[in-house]
Amino acid sequence: MGFTRALGHSPGLWRLLLVRLTSQLSDGAFQAALAFSILFNPDRHTDPMAVALGFAVLLLPYSVVGPFAGALLDHWDRRRVLVWVNVLRAIAIALVALAMGTSAPDGFVLVAALLVTGCSRFVASGLSAALPHVAPRDVLIEMNAFFTTLGAGLLAGGTLISVGLRAVFGANNAGSAATLLAGAAIALISASIAVGFPRRFLGPDVPDDAGHNAVYAMAHGLGHGLRAAATTRTVAVVLSAIGVHRFVFGINTLMLLLIVRSADLGPIRGHDVGALAVIGAGVALGALVAAFTTPAAVHRLGRRWTIVASLAVAVVAEAMLAHITWITVIVSALLLGLVGQTIKLCGDLAMQADISDTYRGQVFAVQDGLFNSAFVFAMILAATVLPADGIDPMLVILAAGLYLFAAIGVTLMHPRHVPTRLETPVDVQPVR
Repeated sequence: MGFTRALGHSPGLWRLLLVRLTSQLSDGAFQAALAFSILFNPDRHTDPMAVALGFAVLLLPYSVVGPFAGALLDHWDRRRVLVWVNVLRAIAIALVALAMGTSAPDGFVLVAALLVTGCSRFVASGLSAALPHVAPRDVLIEMNAFFTTLGAGLLAGGTLISVGLRAVFGANNAGSAATLLAGAAIALISASIAVGFPRRFLGPDVPDDAGHNAVYAMAHGLGHGLRAAATTRTVAVVLSAIGVHRFVFGINTLMLLLIVRSADLGPIRGHDVGALAVIGAGVALGALVAAFTTPAAVHRLGRRWTIVASLAVAVVAEAMLAHITWITVIVSALLLGLVGQTIKLCGDLAMQADISDTYRGQVFAVQDGLFNSAFVFAMILAATVLPADGIDPMLVILAAGLYLFAAIGVTLMHPRHVPTRLETPVDVQPVR
């Protein structure tokens, strides 16, 4: 079934897309509001190590718990998960807004935000695990690209919502609290859309209404997810590539944050939200391009050479940052956005196509754990070695070397022959 035909004839696909888009819009609004509230709030002053530790508080706990919680996605009705976890996310965002509005310390705000982050990642894993139930397998790579592209646009849209609300309500604690509540309202909209799915429509294939197997799977969730990923060679290799990219991306994130706060990169001066917004736009544009180039590359070159080519581009993009100018920063951001999204789409395809539905949720949760842990550990490492202005050419060259090492590893380890189109039909149930 072709991509265009699948959009018109696959039951539930548009509803799942709407859940994905509203979820991304909520995430964008919340993440931007939280970042502005902590980094650019006149009532608060945060140093770079505190930023890195803040990311650790937000991301690492779920990275540990995620694989166990992911087991629930393989036993509980995923439709119910998408509904109630979005409701819980709305409540959690309201708690963060309350903490911000009452001038609670940064640590307390971040701990409250931890629950929001966990809910967001749980929803994201559920959406990815559910996609093969509403889309034919032979167009999964196109569907992932399509969903991700629109999702990235809505993530940016959520950021714009928070920018606008911040201008209305102000940048202090009270204004930040009001801005944060937009994410809660959008999360409730996402939950209301998910209610429209029939029970069990999104899987799992083997229901567990009593919950006995879910308890067992949670107890063994990390082991099951790791075992399924490690024994599926295509998945193990692409997850390694994702881990390398996120590690380097963590280094770059803190480095550019320090540069923006302490240097003049041409037309946009330091200490300005605008500089981060422009760099983020470069990354987003690269991800948008990847949505169009990745399906074509995978069908023409195969997953293996698509990943290798992306990592080769990353070597060049990272090396450009050894000499910091506004041009090199923007071009590098665009290329690394392209690379990161390409590898992520190849990873999603591998997990959706090569992993049994019995373990798919757990493997996606393992990916989230790797995704977040590599990013945070890199930020903490970078915070210990970077100078105050954020410029360290040797660290950049080391990061480029990691990309080169990863490209060689994928070339040697990834299976040579993987079907570019998967013709195995998926169980697509009629909407009732």
